[in-house]
Amino acid sequence: MPTVLRIGAFRFYFFSHEPNEPPHIHIDRDAATIELWLEPVEVAKSRGFRAVEIGGILALVIEHKARLLEAWHEYFG
Repeated sequence: MPTVLRIGAFRFYFFSHEPNEPPHIHIDRDAATIELWLEPVEVAKSRGFRAVEIGGILALVIEHKARLLEAWHEYFG
């Protein structure tokens, strides 16, 4: 599970066995987890985050989208 980015208590990563899925990122904080598609940025799955938190996470992903996509394409080719 390559970690791409850490911001505060959030860990941004992807699983190394998901190369056939569209670019996406997993984000965890404690027991809460969310998976976001990167093109376009939208929620795929979420568990444990409140709606207001999801809005903030979406903003972080949009802010760092280029870096996250670069890491995805660098790892999966």
